[in-house]
Amino acid sequence: MVASARMLLVAAVVGFLATTACQAAQRNYATALTKSLLYFEAQRSGRLPPTQRVQWRGNSALKDGADHGVDLTGGYYDSGDNVKFGFPMAFTATMLSWSVVEHRGRLAAAGELGHALEAVRWGADYLAKAHARPDVLYVNVGDGDSDHACWERPEDMDTPRRSYLVNATHPGSDVAAETAAALAAASVAFTGPRGDSRYASTLLKHAKQLFQFAKNNRGLYQNSIPSARSFYSSSGDEDELLWAAVWLYIATGHHEYKAYIAGANNVGGVRQSLSWDDKFVGAQALVAKLILQGKLPNNGRHAEMRSNVESFLCNVVQHGDGRSGRLTPGGMLYLQPWSNLQDVTTAMFVLVTHADHLAAARASLQCGGVRLPPAQLVSFARSQADYILGKNPMKMSYMVGVGKRYPTQPHHRGASLPSLTNNPGKISCGKGSEYFHRSAPNLNVIDGAIVGGPDNNDHYDDSRGNYQQGEPSTYTVAPIVGVLARLLHN
Repeated sequence: MVASARMLLVAAVVGFLATTACQAAQRNYATALTKSLLYFEAQRSGRLPPTQRVQWRGNSALKDGADHGVDLTGGYYDSGDNVKFGFPMAFTATMLSWSVVEHRGRLAAAGELGHALEAVRWGADYLAKAHARPDVLYVNVGDGDSDHACWERPEDMDTPRRSYLVNATHPGSDVAAETAAALAAASVAFTGPRGDSRYASTLLKHAKQLFQFAKNNRGLYQNSIPSARSFYSSSGDEDELLWAAVWLYIATGHHEYKAYIAGANNVGGVRQSLSWDDKFVGAQALVAKLILQGKLPNNGRHAEMRSNVESFLCNVVQHGDGRSGRLTPGGMLYLQPWSNLQDVTTAMFVLVTHADHLAAARASLQCGGVRLPPAQLVSFARSQADYILGKNPMKMSYMVGVGKRYPTQPHHRGASLPSLTNNPGKISCGKGSEYFHRSAPNLNVIDGAIVGGPDNNDHYDDSRGNYQQGEPSTYTVAPIVGVLARLLHN
């Protein structure tokens, strides 16, 4: 009897501890979700709205586009600098929209749907303005070389703000198609509850025109804008064209886009990752979703794309050939030394998204001779989220502002320099470098930013000069919005 009572007591304690740990994890996800969306407010360019919550930021780059007589204010700075790079910004907007499309109800339950739609709109407004005419798209604002030579807050920057465009004679089908994907995805995001149907129609009109422009004027944008080559150089345009066609088919159901998908010359094969440069995994995942929902047949190119993305996921969860990374000793998926977490967050997003669609179809993932249930895919994504949020050998959260210990010196100009409130005077390029070289924490906490992350041995050097590991980016954070919403409401 005593032994039985002791066993019951132990079971009760274990159950209590497990429940407590689960509740703590859920609170962590909730905090991280809120702060991930807050981060996008810290990255805003242009005139800030009255609802702006990140108070250490101010208006910036209010004359963008003036050199061409167009309004190019707004949009997002991509990472820790002050240039507006259209290629990664469009990918960021696409991933934010995809998060809303897949997890609208979960975002609403967390009280964050409004903020998520605001983040999508801030990017989509700018991208629509940048599409000044049917065959003209403004791509970049600012010069990367001169910007990187200065350490200035965006409110003060006096480096050149030249506007760069692509058109029929100077094509950029990669960036035009990515922008089409972003605006088509945003139109889908604004079609649902708490959306804006008129706004969605406007975005969709731009998306259709940009897709036609991209199809009819092929060429990589860095060949038209050589200054982009050193920063966000594109490896091809077939992935963006396919990605855009899939989003346009989801948005419209039109045969034109369905035929493009079925007849695509290149559907990518099995890729290493989903990134701002390589969208094949994203297109494949969307086609697999449509197959599982019975909206596309499971044959031809469609079946090939589903097979490709499922092989990618097998590789991610370590049941494949390893091309999508190996686990560090501490359990992080590792693919590259430069901002590795950008590839981790996109992989997590595809995992949880495909898992949900498999579960809805009562299917599983076949990895060679191993059959993985959808819950196992979600579990792997959860392990990566937990690693990012502090369950790692460094015992450090790699999302700023979450947990007791997180990076204090992210490579980020605005966060490291005094706010206008605390220092209203101009801080010049030379004066700003003094703040770059300080060993003290950044003066402003950039909540929700995810840094590049640790190395293959789980080591992270929290130093402002360590841009390989320490620079946050919008395209790293955008995918985790959907992941956190999914994990929070499991």
